[in-house]
Amino acid sequence: MKKRSLVDMSPRAIPKIPITKIAKPSSNIQLDLLFIISISGIVVNMSNFWQEMKVKNNGEPILCLAPMADVTDSAFRHIISKYSSISHVTYTEFVSADGLCLAPLEGRKKLLKDLEFSEIERPIVAQFFTSKPENMERVARLAAELGFDGVDINMGCPDKSIEKQGAGAALIKNPKLARELIRAAKIGVQNKIPVSVKTRLGYNKDELDPPADGWLPELLAEEPAAIILHARTRKEMSLVPARWERIKRAVEIRDNLKSETLILGNGDVVDTDDARRKCRETGADGAMLGRAVFGNACLFSNHKPNLEEKLQILKEHIQLFHKNLGQVKSFAIMKKHFKAYLAGYEGVFDLKNKLMETNNAEEAVSLINALK
Repeated sequence: MKKRSLVDMSPRAIPKIPITKIAKPSSNIQLDLLFIISISGIVVNMSNFWQEMKVKNNGEPILCLAPMADVTDSAFRHIISKYSSISHVTYTEFVSADGLCLAPLEGRKKLLKDLEFSEIERPIVAQFFTSKPENMERVARLAAELGFDGVDINMGCPDKSIEKQGAGAALIKNPKLARELIRAAKIGVQNKIPVSVKTRLGYNKDELDPPADGWLPELLAEEPAAIILHARTRKEMSLVPARWERIKRAVEIRDNLKSETLILGNGDVVDTDDARRKCRETGADGAMLGRAVFGNACLFSNHKPNLEEKLQILKEHIQLFHKNLGQVKSFAIMKKHFKAYLAGYEGVFDLKNKLMETNNAEEAVSLINALK
């Protein structure tokens, strides 16, 4: 399946659009700071896939694959989509907007690999993190031109290196800047694709709806297409059970404000059935699944693969990682998948240990082939 990249830009069109020139960095705030791209003759349809999915699902919740650094890369996303039978939204790993705008050319090229995708991953959302509205505007425009179906702003990542930049969960403490970022993203996408936000209940405490303007009303005031709400605070990380009753409260706040923004819950969703149940109980428009996908490329299907099938999928995953990302990412990233793929099966202890000792894709695939 052909990957989408800078040479394949229309949301639905297949023909390649040539890159006419790679530009050097300048002070110009237009996206030709990154690349000057010929897009003459391309017509981009204005749409909001979130609302389209809500209508199409006819009361069933919207399901999403969570963005996870060094997990949901283009190789794993493709494998998940290939073995899916249940419609769902796909997210890229989160990408630094500042890096895309300010890094040297080689650094930008590496980051752009995180924005490659294949058609079977649709609808697909590009997620970015930054605290600089001008950079958010630029990368949002880039995402629209690359053919993404949506743009998401990360306002929930608890990583200290991200927070030091004033991004991720740090934005919960700065609603004014958070709102500026949403507005900037909307300017960037030029109404071609929707803008969403992924965030948490609060920073050190639940700040969803305190006596003053709460965190959620602040976001809703900017009318993002969707808000994906992790049912924990930043301080709680993932150390306590997700409080889905607060997702229910978020839906109530949204309804009271007569907002059309969709509310999706996130946290401790074990499978698609659990996602549907949680949405029924809370009234959420959808649910995002994260850790449930580890070792489970068939998460969005009704099929439970046997060991032979799992090994075949793992082998495909290894080979695709090597093909797509082998030149830019360490093979060690794949090792976090090995034990997850084989969890719950008997007689694979030695195989798991040997896979963890491999140094490249060829060695790992040879081990799997040797079992046949």
